[in-house]
Amino acid sequence: MKPSTPLPRFCIHTMTTKPWSLEDCAKHYPTVGATGITVWRQHLQGQDPKKAGAMLRDAGLEIVSLCRGGFFPAPSPSRRQAAIEDNMRAIEEAQALGAPLIVLVCGAVPGQPLEESRKQIADGIAAVLPFATKAGVKLAIEPLHPMYADDRSAINTTKQANDVCDALGSPEGLGIAVDVYHVWWDDALEANIKVTAEKERLFAFHVCDWKTPTTDILNDRGLMGEGCIPIRKIKGWVEASGFSGHNEVEIFSTRYWDMDQGEYLKLIAKAYQEHVA
Repeated sequence: MKPSTPLPRFCIHTMTTKPWSLEDCAKHYPTVGATGITVWRQHLQGQDPKKAGAMLRDAGLEIVSLCRGGFFPAPSPSRRQAAIEDNMRAIEEAQALGAPLIVLVCGAVPGQPLEESRKQIADGIAAVLPFATKAGVKLAIEPLHPMYADDRSAINTTKQANDVCDALGSPEGLGIAVDVYHVWWDDALEANIKVTAEKERLFAFHVCDWKTPTTDILNDRGLMGEGCIPIRKIKGWVEASGFSGHNEVEIFSTRYWDMDQGEYLKLIAKAYQEHVA
């Protein structure tokens, strides 16, 4: 298929079309106007990241970020060190790929106090940040919905993400990724987006929707406009704060992964144009 009219800020995560290979994504995303791609690490497995990056750029796609790093907390020092080493590998992959940013899903340990998990997150980021800075790769903390506070992330609000950045001395290479799926419920969101932008930390913006009812807290996200998130309102806050980066479509959905991905891609583009662009 020929490329559609490009939409300059339209980015799709490879996990959104999980069944497709990276080559499939490179071939098909431009046909609906996407100009950006965020690559998930599993889509790089078995590939030379440098060659993969060249392939994506040849397809006309800007590499927006690499997902994901993080998962720093662990019950033992050896496992925390293993997480640091894995994040360093991710930084190397991002540098070879040509991705300027890694999104961090920070992690948590079931039964461990959230305060301890947050300390371990800050310690982990501090350990890898110099390596990332040297590689020319920025890191973005992504707050996750509180339903994930037990095992996926102890960072659940933009304020908490800003607190980590403050605790580490506000380094230039550390910022925040705002995903509407995770933060739409927060009554302090507008104010915290403004604070994030004023401190020049707003690095990424992700969109999808929260369905009612949600049948699976991880893999039942909706297309934009299919749920209750005020996407345009939040996008307005983000843009009013000066953000001009990509609008990244990130949808985890078993239902959509089970359908023909070409038809699904058309639905993504339609929803993006009607509810985001």
